[in-house]
Amino acid sequence: MLASLALILSTALSATAHYTLPRVGNGADWQHVRRADNWQNNGFVGSVTSPQIRCFQNSVAGASQTYNVSAGSQLTYYVNPNAYHPGPMQFYLARVPDGQDVTRWDGSGAVWFKIYHEQPTFGQQLGWPSLNKGSFPVTIPRCIRSGYYLLRAEHIALHSASSPGGAQFYISCAQIGVTGGGNTEPSNKVSFPGAYSASDPGIQININWPIPTSYRNPGPPVFQC
Repeated sequence: MLASLALILSTALSATAHYTLPRVGNGADWQHVRRADNWQNNGFVGSVTSPQIRCFQNSVAGASQTYNVSAGSQLTYYVNPNAYHPGPMQFYLARVPDGQDVTRWDGSGAVWFKIYHEQPTFGQQLGWPSLNKGSFPVTIPRCIRSGYYLLRAEHIALHSASSPGGAQFYISCAQIGVTGGGNTEPSNKVSFPGAYSASDPGIQININWPIPTSYRNPGPPVFQC
């Protein structure tokens, strides 16, 4: 009886410790963000070679609307309920080719550039500013070209990442329209899947012991204007 109760409690706690990234700005859940495959079960992507590592979708299912934002301004991405696991928050952009429909474009190929990644604080343990947060601000680079983009939000949970495949990726992609941009073409573009390896030091890492004294985020450097 006690063993059964412990199993039920463990399962419940495990489920509530997972989360989605369903909303940007002042919109509703999945209004401007493409509905991820975990929208009902709060699950995660466990394989960096899975097609889901791009936008957490097995097939393209566009959002009903696109969120408009000015280049250089800040946008807030929301987590439901909160980012309960330790690990970095990262953001990428991919520009939709002119003439293509943002709701149908799949984001394939080396089209993604990183615009933000989170670093921990170091000491007696790694401290991640994103832990237990329910929202994350991200600044859209002021120099990128105007147009439609996919904004890929990714939170990497590292609490079980000491062995290959142990990291948990919580991902979604928002459809945004950028106005007032410049004419800079970002470099260091990557593809998903393809940008990460399961053995990357920022993905396969024991954050508990020995306590790391440095951390290298997976993926390319952050693009700077």
